[in-house]
Order: sequence, then structure tokens, then C-alpha cells
Amino acid sequence: MPELIIPLLAAVAYLLAAVGLVRSVQADNTKLRRVLWLALPAIALHAATHALGWTHLRGPDLHFFAALSLVALGMAAFSTLAAVTQRMQALGVVVYPMAALMVLLYHYAGHGGAQGLDWRLQLHAWLALLAYAALSIGTLLALMLWFQERALRRRQLHGWLRALPPLVQLEELLFRSLGASFVLLTLALVTGVMFVENLLAQHLWHKTVLSVLSWIVLGVLLFGRWRFGWRGRRAVKLTLTSMALLLLAFFGSKYVLEMLLER
Repeated sequence: MPELIIPLLAAVAYLLAAVGLVRSVQADNTKLRRVLWLALPAIALHAATHALGWTHLRGPDLHFFAALSLVALGMAAFSTLAAVTQRMQALGVVVYPMAALMVLLYHYAGHGGAQGLDWRLQLHAWLALLAYAALSIGTLLALMLWFQERALRRRQLHGWLRALPPLVQLEELLFRSLGASFVLLTLALVTGVMFVENLLAQHLWHKTVLSVLSWIVLGVLLFGRWRFGWRGRRAVKLTLTSMALLLLAFFGSKYVLEMLLER
């Protein structure tokens, strides 16, 4: 019975938190702390959904929908942290409904068998999922930065701009998330080289190549930021490029192998 109720409660709490964030923006953040008390139970219930599934399967489930849900869980945690430390509510407005959908998809359509990974491969997988979650947050921040710059350039002072921090602060938050993504992706690649056998085997080579390309693009962007002060549209384009490559590397290959080829 808890297996049925917990994901539903998580989804409801996420949606209530998203609605509350919208209202907190309209009320000039006066109810922000109260709203975040809804996000924390949602994250805990989301994590409990996976924990119960793993207990039933006697091992971690990292199949397609499970991985999507875990990434959404990481994004929800990052978004809540950003809302608390940076007063960045706009992330939660986007991420919380996404997390609600992912936890329901995992519960109703996403259970696979336990994959029997030893601790080394589990470490590699968790680092990859965290890197994907951090880069997903960076991608959302890059899009928000682009929309904010575009609106200010055209003097279109929309009400939603109140949900965003000042441009400089938003850009700083973007590059912090990209820096975290780069570190996590580096660790994921290193552990992959160390622990994954036949990393360039037929079913893994495209994932490896695309992940390395994503890492290179991200590294070039961070170096360009440090050395040449890159920002604005160039930063947005390179962030989206890195994200697209990692999306194809991870979920593109998982979708083909698990959903189409049923391996």
C-alpha cells in the first residue's frame, strides 16, 4: 500500500510547492520559506519511492524511467538549494512539476529488474546521474539568462522577471552549476575508464564518445569564461551543445537499448 500512496503524495507536494513558488513571486517572496517546507517532503517522498522499489527488487534500479526520475530528484534538490541560498524561485517553478511527472512515470511505467552492479559501477552510475542533473540545472539557468537578456535588451519588462535574480547573479549561478557539472562529469568519466570493462564495445562506444565530447565542450566554455570572460549568447550556446551531447550519450542510448531493442 505505501508503494501506491508515496509517489502520489510526492507528486502532489511537488505541484503544491510549484504553485506556492508562483504565488511567492507575486507576493514579493514573503511566503518563500513556507513554500520550501512543501518541497522538502516532496523530495523525501520521491527518494522514498526509489528506496522502496530497490528494497523490493533487492538492488538499485537504474533503467530508463528510473534514471529519469533520479535525475529529476537531483534537479529538485538543486532547485531547492538555489531557492534557499540564492532566492532563485524560477527553477522550482519549472523543475517541481517535471519531478512530479517523473516520479509518477517511474512508479507506473518504469520498474525494471535490479541490475546487479557492484559498488564501483554504482559509483560510476551515480556520478553520471548527478552530472546530468547539475548540467540540466545549468541548461535551465542558461535559458533563463538568455530570456532575461533578450527581454532587457528589448525593454520588455515582463512580470516573470521578478522571479529571476539580477543578471550578474544569475550568470554567476550558471557558471557555478557548470563548474559542478564539469567536476562530476570528469569523475564519471574517470570511474568509467577505471571500472567499466570494454568501454569502447559496440553498445557503449557512442555513449563514451558523446560523453567525452560533452565534457570537452563544457571544459572549453569554462576555460573561455576564465581566460576571456565569455558570457551571454556564447555561454548559452555552448551550454546547450554540451547538454545535447550528454542527453544523447545517456538517455538517447538508454532509450534505444531498453525501449526499442528491449535489452
